[in-house]
Amino acid sequence: MENHRSRWFDVQSVPKSHIFSHEDRPGKEPVPVCRTIPIVDLGLQRLEMVRKIIEASREFGLFQVINHGMEESVIVEAIRVFKELFSMPAEEILKEANESGWVYMGSTSHGTKGGANLWRDNIKHPCHPLEECMKHWPRNPTRYREVIERYIVEIRRLSLRVLELISEGLGLEEGYLGGISQVQILTASNYPPCPDPSLTLGVLKHVDHSLITILAQGNARGLQVFKDGKWLGVEVVPNAFVVNIGSQLEIISNGKLRGAEHRVVTNQEVARTTIATFINPVPDCIIQPAEVLLTNSNPALYPPLSFREFVNANKAFGPHTDALQNGVISKISS
Repeated sequence: MENHRSRWFDVQSVPKSHIFSHEDRPGKEPVPVCRTIPIVDLGLQRLEMVRKIIEASREFGLFQVINHGMEESVIVEAIRVFKELFSMPAEEILKEANESGWVYMGSTSHGTKGGANLWRDNIKHPCHPLEECMKHWPRNPTRYREVIERYIVEIRRLSLRVLELISEGLGLEEGYLGGISQVQILTASNYPPCPDPSLTLGVLKHVDHSLITILAQGNARGLQVFKDGKWLGVEVVPNAFVVNIGSQLEIISNGKLRGAEHRVVTNQEVARTTIATFINPVPDCIIQPAEVLLTNSNPALYPPLSFREFVNANKAFGPHTDALQNGVISKISS
């Protein structure tokens, strides 16, 4: 543990390498916690769940779910195993990542626009097909594969349920979204306490490229969503998951749902460990507005494009680029 604590974040002030431009840094103005972001009880009557999810996806681009059917112990153990992993010396983590093929990014690996580094450690690995991908997951902690396999199986079940409720709310045929989706990527992040959170960020503002992203946000606030020209804090709800609407679902809904523009800030008091799972389309799937949503008065706003092409377009323009927000992939002009 001592090796972990003595790394880059054990400092009295934020290094220049981690200070963001005035445009991007959070600043000292407090960001209020938004109490109106819907918390959807998945034990409610079905029509009520669908209504709340669609309204939240239109207004905020995200919502939280409770009573989702995943045992709390599954979430707790997954968070715990990532804390154990991030407590290992960085050299050990990096060595195993290089040998196994998954990605570890320490703080100095996160090059962003302007050159500032993110205030986090992060690992990322694929999850589909599960049995094949597991062979390349971390071997330490020794129970990592067992614990995270169980977590991913439960996330797949939850994602299918949420996508089916969204499909129903949009008027799509049964299985429309579930049939093209995979739990493709897991990324876990450790955000250590920061001496001055006003100067740096855990994650720059962006919109996920997924259909949806399912986030276990740990024990401390840090996620913020951009709405109506201002940032709003997302509260931490015990045993809940945050569901972000991604750009692919914004396209399929022909703009009816919005991708959540969000960022992650740091805090001075406690470390924060989170797990995000990206529910993506199959790579060669053509993503375009669903025909059932189109009319003469509501034509397609986006051109057809495979998910692979979409991702490659973003990569070509560098990290933290969003193809829809920044015009890499333009809406169809009317």
